[in-house]
Amino acid sequence: MSFSDRRYEEVPIELIKVINSRDRDNDQFKMNVSSISELGLMKPIRVNDKFLEKTGFYELICGEGRLLAHKELGKTRVLAEVVTCTRKEAYLQSLVENIARTKPGTMDFARELKRLRDEGWEYAKIAKVACKTAEYIRQYIRLIEQGEERLILGVEQGVFPITFALQVTNSDNSQLQHLLMDAFDQGIVTTANFAHARKIITQYASSGKKRAASKKDYTVDQLKQDIADATKQKTNYVKQAEHKENRFLTLLTGINAIWRDEEFRRVLTEEGLDQRPDLMGDFKYEQQ
Repeated sequence: MSFSDRRYEEVPIELIKVINSRDRDNDQFKMNVSSISELGLMKPIRVNDKFLEKTGFYELICGEGRLLAHKELGKTRVLAEVVTCTRKEAYLQSLVENIARTKPGTMDFARELKRLRDEGWEYAKIAKVACKTAEYIRQYIRLIEQGEERLILGVEQGVFPITFALQVTNSDNSQLQHLLMDAFDQGIVTTANFAHARKIITQYASSGKKRAASKKDYTVDQLKQDIADATKQKTNYVKQAEHKENRFLTLLTGINAIWRDEEFRRVLTEEGLDQRPDLMGDFKYEQQ
């Protein structure tokens, strides 16, 4: 619809019905009230008049915060863009508007994505609206559908980053989820070492020998120790590999040195020993 075709009216606030309400941030609401009080309404709300004649009410499509701010200021009318559409079309417009106004990486954003999914939208279609990939949308919706209550609350309160929450939801075991969250609280597990920590816990859980040796549940302290042991083992492995590589390079340097001696190579040829062993990887002999 072109701008010239749009309808704008001063609509009585008492005749506007909110059909798709959502929770609001109190601090943001106070800022909206202050802004409208000082500068006026910068963007009209949008309402649907399709059922006005039958019910006597306009139905709000988007702009609930602005509408509530007008009520808070004691205003009786609000500037609105008036459209005529079905209730489902209005609902979808509202959801799309919410996604556009909601900050990515928050639970509010995830909930809006799920509401579109509940309306039957395909992941690819939601992805286009949210400017994300289909897999991103799938993961966020999974957080709402399968995320443990403590995990979701932690994201909303800023305890867990949502990237960590998405990783935890891929762990179906509730005990494992709680252990990972406890470990994150103590700074033992991060998004960087998450996969490593989960692997350690999973290996422990699948080890009948360890479970038989201890009747206690696997704890954060045990996880911390196992991570330290695994890190130490990895460090030792790297040191051993470096030591062996240095010894090999020393040997290779010696072979290259004696291979420059033509008399030595002649003797090896006469004895049928002039074929040097093949080298693997990036190692090469010095070219003659």
